[in-house]
Amino acid sequence: MNQSDTNIAEQLAEVASMLHQQRTGHIPKAVSVVISEDTLVVTLHEALSPAERAVAQTPEGAAQVQQFHRQLFEGSTEEMRKEIRRITGRDVQEASADIETTSGTVVHAFTTGSMVQVFLLAPHIPSEAELDRTAEERFDSEGHNKPPESQK
Repeated sequence: MNQSDTNIAEQLAEVASMLHQQRTGHIPKAVSVVISEDTLVVTLHEALSPAERAVAQTPEGAAQVQQFHRQLFEGSTEEMRKEIRRITGRDVQEASADIETTSGTVVHAFTTGSMVQVFLLAPHIPSEAELDRTAEERFDSEGHNKPPESQK
């Protein structure tokens, strides 16, 4: 992403968080925005309230929470479409939303006729090789801290 894409993503994340809070009274823990040529994906992390997480513990409750958030999304899509148009200068052709009730993640996808597949990744846990490589990069052969590259 270039600088203007980053600024656009930040603006869209702020708007998505604000609209979600207005609709639900709950602020997501974080918002991720990915922009490609014709697709915008907004992910609201930990977007469910404590009450919604409790209801979503059963399959029936999870289905109710999913349906509730789909209805919220459908009812507020027009406002988000206007904000996307204002920020990006582009109209939204299609929009959809889904929620992963176990993690509380809500995904909004705005496309121009493309199929969107979204995969939410588990947190990265460094492997032993990565940890060893990091240690090698930080210490010289005698075990002393190496100066940062900019200080050499």
